[in-house]
Amino acid sequence: MPELNYSGAVNAALRRCLEQVPETLLYGEDVAKPGGVHGVTRRLWKDFGDRVFDTPISESAILGSAVGAAMMGRRPIVEIMWADFFLVALDQMVNQAANIRYVSEGRLKAPLVVRTQQGNSPAACAQHSQNLEALFTHTPGLRVAIPSTPQDAFDVMVSAVYNDDPVVVIDNRTLYFGAKENVVTDAAPKPIGGSHVRRTGPAATVVTWGAITHQVLATADRLAEEGVRLTVLETPWLNPFDHDALHRSLVDTGGRLAVVHEANTTGGFGGEVIVRALEAGVLSGRPLRIGTDDSRIPATPELAAALIPGADRIHAGLKQFAAG
Repeated sequence: MPELNYSGAVNAALRRCLEQVPETLLYGEDVAKPGGVHGVTRRLWKDFGDRVFDTPISESAILGSAVGAAMMGRRPIVEIMWADFFLVALDQMVNQAANIRYVSEGRLKAPLVVRTQQGNSPAACAQHSQNLEALFTHTPGLRVAIPSTPQDAFDVMVSAVYNDDPVVVIDNRTLYFGAKENVVTDAAPKPIGGSHVRRTGPAATVVTWGAITHQVLATADRLAEEGVRLTVLETPWLNPFDHDALHRSLVDTGGRLAVVHEANTTGGFGGEVIVRALEAGVLSGRPLRIGTDDSRIPATPELAAALIPGADRIHAGLKQFAAG
């Protein structure tokens, strides 16, 4: 098993797909010769030639061409440099790619993957720091994943390429150059969906995804030392969402549910998680939702840190919730 950080795992997954799936193309702004804005696609252009190429700065052209290529038998992997820029060409995904299987009565499909990255990083500013996963999960026909570890980053990308529906894979750029881990790179592609129980404990179930998972896990470890043991359920796939795992965990933790995500609280996917638990009749009391305050994200790191859930806020919130 190679030892890879997050960006290396994505690169390895892209390389495997280009090697093993002849229909695969990889393209977007600066993904070929420059190797990607964060270096995730480096060296792939040299090894795979014209199957990896740069495009003009036109999100509509990138996504529109990907939809057409997918309909004609290719499996394009395209990159939208920042998730915020996805909004320029949302029609291509929401009205076109997501609808193809339905409007063609199953005769056509759009097996394309859109890679993008989101979340706050120092000085990212308001137009480069939004967390938009709830927007995509609201669209029937789109699959949505947000990994948090190198292994999940690899597995999600391979699964997405082999899937026959359009998939949006969202990275958080703060993870790209994190710690390395041993990554299994030669296993068979996994079905899309699923979740991970990262910690176990009877006090409550905490559902989370993306980069903030690591802060939740650190908080769970800290609370365990204080005598409060939590179950942490990480869901790298938001659509399809692992409803069964949520149900099982809540049964084990007495129906106590907290959700932690980096996206804005209002309209965030955390609300969907809570409603699903409520509809299933497995909640025993008031749930807890921890997310970013409903504000644009300022460029100043100190001000951004005051809005986005950090270690102290997550710890205080979960500790008070578990005690209640």
